[in-house]
Amino acid sequence: MSENSRNIRILLAEDDENLGKLLSTFLEAKGFEVELAVDGKEALEKFHEGTFQFLILDVMMPEIDGFTVAKEIRETDKKVPFLFLTAKAMKADKLEGFAIGADDYMTKPFNMEELLVRIEAIMKRTNIKENPITDKFKIGRFDFDAQTRTINIDGEEVKLTTKESQLLKFLAKNKHEVLDRQAALRAIWGDDNYFNGRSMDVYIAKLRKILRPDESVEIMNIHGKGFKLLD
Repeated sequence: MSENSRNIRILLAEDDENLGKLLSTFLEAKGFEVELAVDGKEALEKFHEGTFQFLILDVMMPEIDGFTVAKEIRETDKKVPFLFLTAKAMKADKLEGFAIGADDYMTKPFNMEELLVRIEAIMKRTNIKENPITDKFKIGRFDFDAQTRTINIDGEEVKLTTKESQLLKFLAKNKHEVLDRQAALRAIWGDDNYFNGRSMDVYIAKLRKILRPDESVEIMNIHGKGFKLLD
């Protein structure tokens, strides 16, 4: 595994400033690109704004704890692997972490080389490739670039609004799986209230119109749950 060609983005959520900087420096020296968040709220914001292939989440954080962050992320991304860091070695905490869907769990203090070995084992197990993850998606005959907010079919390009692009990105990341309505509302609109829900329905209608040129593409309503993108 080449340390200079990983090109894998890690979101590190750690409220201990010294440990956060130490971990970031270590992982960057090993070829990873690291984005550091100092609390759970910032971690969620950074996750929804960017694209990451791996998450390292401290359990005890201000604003929002690591378990809650993981649960929230799992509602909009079923696949991204994550590892919990904790100062506690309680069995109940470990069980809760794994129940949420954690791939591994490390108790502080820990050896950084061991952390690297565990990350690499998870990457191998979850089949993460050592090349840059992009914001580009194939949806039927469409090419969607969430970074530039453009969608292209047969040479015809449409520029999306920020919310259209964010919503389509969530649908594309969870293609063929249910995108939880409330989770998407909280991530994009910041609140899952009734008025934001009506706004989301308008954007779903707009996306259906944009995707209409390919009849194989469909955004299904899943009653009481959310939406599913099919192609």
